[in-house]
Amino acid sequence: MNLQFDNLQLDEVLGREARAERRESRVKGQESGFRIQDSGFKMGLMGLMGLMGLLGSTVRAQELSAADSLWLAKADSMRLEEMQEIVVKGVRATKKTPVAYTNMTKEQLKAVNYGQDVPYLLSLTPSITMTSDAGNGIGYTSLRVRGTDPSRVNITANGIPLNDAESATVFWVNMGDFASSVQSMQIQRGVGTSTNGAGAFGATLNMQTESIGMKPYVGIDVSGGSYASHKETLRFSTGMIGEHWGIQGRLSDIGSKGYLDRASTKLHSYFLQGGWFGDNTVVKLITWNGIEETYHAWNYTSKYEQSLYGRTYNSCGVMGYDADGKPNSYYNDQTDNYHQRNYQLIWNQQYTGKLSSNVGLHYTKGQGYYQQFQSAATQMMYGMSWASYGLSTDESVVEDLVDQQKMDNDFYGVVASVDYNNKENLEVIVGGGWNRYVGDQFGHIVWVKPGVATTVADPAALTPDFEYYRNHAVKNDVNIYGKATYEFVRGLNAFLDLQYRHIDYKLQDPTVAYGVNADKIYVINHHYNFFNPKVGLNYDVNDHHKVYASFGVGHKEPVRNNFMQQIANPDRTDTKARPEQLQDLEVGYKFQSTKFTGGINIYWMNYKDQLVLTGELNAIGEALTKNLDKSYRLGVEVEAAWMPVDWFRWDANATWSRNRVKDMVVTLTDGSNVNLGDQPLAFSPDLIFNNIFTFKYKGLKASVQSQYVGDQYLTNTGFKEMACMDENGNTTYETLLLKKHFHTNVDLSYSFSLKKFRIQDITAGVTFYNIFSAKYDNNGWAAPQLVNDNGSIKAVNEWGVRDSGAAGFAPSAPFNVMGHLSVSF
Repeated sequence: MNLQFDNLQLDEVLGREARAERRESRVKGQESGFRIQDSGFKMGLMGLMGLMGLLGSTVRAQELSAADSLWLAKADSMRLEEMQEIVVKGVRATKKTPVAYTNMTKEQLKAVNYGQDVPYLLSLTPSITMTSDAGNGIGYTSLRVRGTDPSRVNITANGIPLNDAESATVFWVNMGDFASSVQSMQIQRGVGTSTNGAGAFGATLNMQTESIGMKPYVGIDVSGGSYASHKETLRFSTGMIGEHWGIQGRLSDIGSKGYLDRASTKLHSYFLQGGWFGDNTVVKLITWNGIEETYHAWNYTSKYEQSLYGRTYNSCGVMGYDADGKPNSYYNDQTDNYHQRNYQLIWNQQYTGKLSSNVGLHYTKGQGYYQQFQSAATQMMYGMSWASYGLSTDESVVEDLVDQQKMDNDFYGVVASVDYNNKENLEVIVGGGWNRYVGDQFGHIVWVKPGVATTVADPAALTPDFEYYRNHAVKNDVNIYGKATYEFVRGLNAFLDLQYRHIDYKLQDPTVAYGVNADKIYVINHHYNFFNPKVGLNYDVNDHHKVYASFGVGHKEPVRNNFMQQIANPDRTDTKARPEQLQDLEVGYKFQSTKFTGGINIYWMNYKDQLVLTGELNAIGEALTKNLDKSYRLGVEVEAAWMPVDWFRWDANATWSRNRVKDMVVTLTDGSNVNLGDQPLAFSPDLIFNNIFTFKYKGLKASVQSQYVGDQYLTNTGFKEMACMDENGNTTYETLLLKKHFHTNVDLSYSFSLKKFRIQDITAGVTFYNIFSAKYDNNGWAAPQLVNDNGSIKAVNEWGVRDSGAAGFAPSAPFNVMGHLSVSF
């Protein structure tokens, strides 16, 4: 693995300048095209005379022809790629944009893409922590940036929103192997620049899908290793057909048994695009499709359960216990199943060397369900009863049941942007989008084991496929933005970014309890109007030194789960869902030379009504959030890269931060409220450090990647532990932290070609993950009770033995291996 971040990429500094000069030369050539055509007769006559002169020197003519053909082929290829890059111009930061960002190229992604999801591929970039339910990065994964949860990261593909409209989250499991079809990624930390879709409260991740190149190819990527993990990818492209047409695509299969018991994953996907390419026009139809089946692993397990059943214990799907109380039977179909289809129609147009535009139409169809076994014990755990399923309140009516909670949704819209760049000192981008979500969520009872009693609230409840709830949601999201970069003094650029966003969100009933909502009334009907300004300065002092500063404001609406909590607790003011506001100040410095680059970025993110992770989960493993009146994140991000010789490179980055909620008010078990003062924000480590050593010799590459993540609180109360009782009634203390950890990966690979057999490239290698078998947890939850013990507030567990019922943890896999082979024809 050799992550080379754009703002730290030593060996491409001069290359970027050369490409900029070539682009400027081509633009001048296009602008002078009419003058060339007007003098066409004179040029034609001179060309004929020159051709006659060249006939006397056949060899020299052939040499010139080969050189010219090579130059023209490279120019055409570069022009083709630039035309396809117009699609992300409206949402990406450039070297003149005063924000903190990191770029990853296709080559960098390929070097780490062996089957794990996108959050794992980004895990060594600054300020990121990631989670994995299964423990090995395949299946349900997510990323947090600067401590903010995944629903606060805006994610787009080709400028088109990917975040689910109701949860504001991207479920990467629905987009298996998507990284294999990505040309480049840019992650902007903080409020970032204006984009389409959900508001960015921690970061913006924009992706450009793969470009269709000039040359045809076929490639095969195969990976396999621990926990029966595997990935098979077939890549293909026609190149340019008849100078104007091209088709490119991918077929993928990914699977794993997971590190945790039964945490299996099956992912099938494809990516297909076709395009028409003119001198100044690109039109592409892009579609990708993902089918996933994963066994539930979202309950997590307490340290007490792990002490009894092992670190890989997974409580999801437990059906029965033996005489000693040990789980001995599991429900085989405790699975999550989803089918997602994405379609994009994109038109990029270059009008002149200074003016271009992008228009994208999109449609996403999502259908799926999760199925689970429910017993009386699990109902008690989540404070539910059989009445939630339309059954009698008498618990003896039903002993067990299996239910399906289903989704059927449509998301569609249009995005567009226009870019004007005078190639001197001014660039202006105007863009926006309209997006609409229409979704149904409904639940079916598919099997019931009757109890002693026989009366039910509805006799149909004991028949298969009984629908016990249904609700409908509609969300419209409109935004328009304008961005301008103006160089008013040589090297000094001012940046202005203004966005207006309007959201209409209607929900018939966000709960998942019995009732069909026959009156069709929208119990949630909210309208939000947000104005998000950003300003900044970027000063290139000289070729080596750069400083910048920016200030931005962002707003974000509550998500479905926030309204679920509000309805479930109508008498509590702390669960009322409110929109949140972020004020983000970023100040940075960068240095670059041919052997060393480095940078520092200082950020201050001040929140009003931030929706913060509470540490609790709902019944399907989703992390819950609630508004906290005042909170902030203050941090320093440092990046550096050193390449003293051609065969060795050292990359490192670190984030030191202070993340606090002000005046944290909690409710004690006696019903009283207490102000705990300023406390650390949950899931926000004070220190993250990444280190990468990369060695290259001819086709051999070796990389050593290490990461340190500091302690993470599981709640916002500041308690590191809670008082509990063990099996014998003795007082014990259990952790309320994801404890700090340090782990190291080693990647080895060798690349060569066999052009005699028309094989352009072969790369074979092996990656050793967590080589020291560090035992750490990547995620968790906690819901302790808070009591007043003689004037001292304490966290306790009154639900079960030790930490059972009050905390759970998602262990990461110890030492494991993945071999990989890539062949391109």
